[in-house]
Amino acid sequence: MKRICFFLMLASGLTFPPARAQDAVKSDVTAEKLYEGNGLKNPWGMVWLPDGRLLITDRSGEILVFKNNKFTGEKLIGVPKVVAKGQGGLMDIKLHPDYKKNGWIYITFSKPVGDLASTAVVRFKLKGNQIIDKQDVFEAKPALKADFHFGSRVVFDKDKYLFVSVGERGTQPKVWELDNDHGKVHRIFDDGRVPTDNPFVGKEGAHGSIWTYGHRNPQGMVYDAVNDRIWEVEHGPKGGDELNLIEKGKNYGWPKASYGINYDGTILTPDKELPGVENPKHYWVPSIGPCGLSIVTGDKYPGWKGNLLVSALAYSLLNKVTLDGTAFKSEERMFQGTGRFRYATEGPDGYIYVLTEGATGTLLRLIPKK
Repeated sequence: MKRICFFLMLASGLTFPPARAQDAVKSDVTAEKLYEGNGLKNPWGMVWLPDGRLLITDRSGEILVFKNNKFTGEKLIGVPKVVAKGQGGLMDIKLHPDYKKNGWIYITFSKPVGDLASTAVVRFKLKGNQIIDKQDVFEAKPALKADFHFGSRVVFDKDKYLFVSVGERGTQPKVWELDNDHGKVHRIFDDGRVPTDNPFVGKEGAHGSIWTYGHRNPQGMVYDAVNDRIWEVEHGPKGGDELNLIEKGKNYGWPKASYGINYDGTILTPDKELPGVENPKHYWVPSIGPCGLSIVTGDKYPGWKGNLLVSALAYSLLNKVTLDGTAFKSEERMFQGTGRFRYATEGPDGYIYVLTEGATGTLLRLIPKK
């Protein structure tokens, strides 16, 4: 009944009340500003090296080097050329699980392909601040003209498979088709080879790297090592942002099933659910604009362990999601208005570090209140 009423509200053009946000003053943490501006414009991802350096990707195509929570003034040299246009640019960054042995660092970015662009993954090693041994790992095909919905995050699971989220680039009808890489999550070996036990390997016309399909613009993904699960968040259209549990071979519905509507207020699809389609574990109306996604694993923040942290762009907040197994239980919306939240994750010291963008980019650290 609730979903029927919800659909009638959409169809009638009724608006929704503003989303309620948790007042930062009432939260059990405070945000400490560590850095702002000076090269940090639209930060996207971050990762710590064993030597203590923090690398932060900026959508402009730069990787900034921090040490002791301060910008060193240095940037990595030799970053691949990116299409820094629209929603495109340099996005995620991850270390290989065996980084201390092999030195591989992975980045996702919008790669120029002639006058077109594609979501791509490259891995490389470092010699000081110089990028060396660059290797192409993945490139979403076909390349397209659109400058939006690139995705993209990468995660490794316990078996060291690499999962890559790719946005649909406006190819709505093609998302359900398996002869292209858009609107999909892909599973590959760390060097780009396709595992033979992927769900669509051997299916005529299908791209073997596809793990799941029916996604719109998945900008957040995290591996829950404790429970061996992959969680994903993606942007809906006007409403209908989703939190999904990513499982082998499943169809997540876009664009034939959605809790959102078109940006002009017209009905996108009459179906919120369809047979054979995996429903989101939670959805947001109005849209919060989910981007980065992480999971709390440490004990610095009492009661937070196992919670998901969803960085939200549209409502400029950090959303702490509590789960009951694989079911959504509750959420706490924090720091609304602080900036467009791109990504939050735990650092090696156990504290949560946050990237926001606005007039400038900002690096924050969350400090538990005593």
